[in-house]
Amino acid sequence: MNDHKPTGRSSSAANTPSRRDLVIGAASLATGAVLSGANTRAHALNGPGSGAARPAPLSREEAASIRQSVCRWCYGRTPIEDLAKAAVDIGLESIEILGPDDFPVLQKHDLMCAMVNSHGINKGLNRPENHEPCLQAIRDGIDAAAEAGYPNVITFSGNREGMSDSEGLDHCQTALEEIVPYAEKKKVTICMELLNSKVDHADYMADHTAWGVELAKRLDSDRFKLLYDIYHMQIMEGDVIRTIRDNHQYIGHYHTAGVPGRNEIDETQELYYPAIVRAILDTGYKGVLGQEFIPKSDDPLESLREGVEICSV
Repeated sequence: MNDHKPTGRSSSAANTPSRRDLVIGAASLATGAVLSGANTRAHALNGPGSGAARPAPLSREEAASIRQSVCRWCYGRTPIEDLAKAAVDIGLESIEILGPDDFPVLQKHDLMCAMVNSHGINKGLNRPENHEPCLQAIRDGIDAAAEAGYPNVITFSGNREGMSDSEGLDHCQTALEEIVPYAEKKKVTICMELLNSKVDHADYMADHTAWGVELAKRLDSDRFKLLYDIYHMQIMEGDVIRTIRDNHQYIGHYHTAGVPGRNEIDETQELYYPAIVRAILDTGYKGVLGQEFIPKSDDPLESLREGVEICSV
């Protein structure tokens, strides 16, 4: 989550392979390798001489098994109605980081909101004086999500402002112990987003996975999870795939973006999203992956389509 706005980018020369061709081609090769391996394993399980036919390779659409969403704020210049139409065309299930005022547009297009808004980033649950307004915003978000049948509501730790991480952890625990039982009752999951404090959100407290995992362990509820933002955590700690494998039980949602720059998730950046998405799927994750990059392209919706295809492994 951030508040930057998109900037323009010129197109590639006509006789040069496009980024889309290069990246999606690489993703297709990777997908083919995975599917080939899966077919080989299936054949082995049937046993020699079983007579079972080896499954035909799946199409790209059939192979895609990660559910995807887009964060509204990254396309702030696109009317919500137009974004909803594009989301349906691209094959998304959700537009997220929205409040109830936008739910009718989602419902019109048979979309959901995978992550419902609540309070702001800087003044969060780590300070007792923020508890009352933050908890009310979370409660309102839970009510709206439950009524619409949406799964998650976002929350934030807030900034340190000189407070130690251990004290902030205690205050977040106190606040969440008050609201998590309500989330359990309503069958909605509260997700605290992990953000970087190095580039985008100076002084933000929940800036490392270990801090968030400790909070989740203390609360010990399936209705409190972390929003693992891949972009932010690559900046703060790296080792993304290992971190996901080791802590997936505490993660309820994922966001994407390219590093550096928070732009397209193509070959211009250091993260290889097909491998990351496969690692997420290997944990048994059934939730949604939120595309949260800021498109630099002159055609932002085409960038979104490309990002979705890159992650469709």
